[in-house]
Amino acid sequence: MSKIYDSAAAALDGVLFDGMTIAAGGFGLCGIPELSIAAIRDAGTKDLTIYSNNAGVDGFGLGVLLESKQVKKMGSSYVGENKEFMRQYLGGELELEFNPQGTLAERMRAGGAGIAGFYTKTGYGTQIGEGKEVKEFHGEKYILEEGIFADLAIVKAWKADTTGNAIFRKTARNFNEPAAMCGKICVMEVEEIVEPGELDPNHIHLPGVFVHRLVQGEFEKRIEQRTVRKREEA
Repeated sequence: MSKIYDSAAAALDGVLFDGMTIAAGGFGLCGIPELSIAAIRDAGTKDLTIYSNNAGVDGFGLGVLLESKQVKKMGSSYVGENKEFMRQYLGGELELEFNPQGTLAERMRAGGAGIAGFYTKTGYGTQIGEGKEVKEFHGEKYILEEGIFADLAIVKAWKADTTGNAIFRKTARNFNEPAAMCGKICVMEVEEIVEPGELDPNHIHLPGVFVHRLVQGEFEKRIEQRTVRKREEA
């Protein structure tokens, strides 16, 4: 049975429901599943809990779902580029679960590996660790973090074969790979789809067993913060 769909809307058909939990890949504006985000916005699915490294920016990435008021809760490690996020959070309209960046990635990976929880030193003795179980190993205190088991994972790859074996490009690998693993259903958008055997097995980052639906598309290449230097006079 083919995993390839004509559009993100078609790939998400029958998958979305109000109150669902979504794991979204991407790092800053690099490797974000923009086609799936747009399709979720158009579907009007609401009361979403979304785990993602960041919340996009105003008007792009997950920021469009914040603007349409479809997100109930964000689980992120960095949200500093989104004014609408700040407005909703400070106004009590949006729940926020802060995670250290490495902890968030490991929570996704753990969910994908079927691991219910793990202990980490990161966050012990801080607000992150409040209310969490503490255990001592080798004289050090660790807190218990739970794996993330999402109803849906939306991710973006650089190249994949028709079975879903995928390669992520550079920084885009950071959260796309673990996010893809922890979803009951994974919808992957990709820049190029090739036939099985065309990808070097040694270069595959994510096995196709984690990927259920594929969409090939064209994407916008945005720069999160453009910094330029004034030209020096001769």
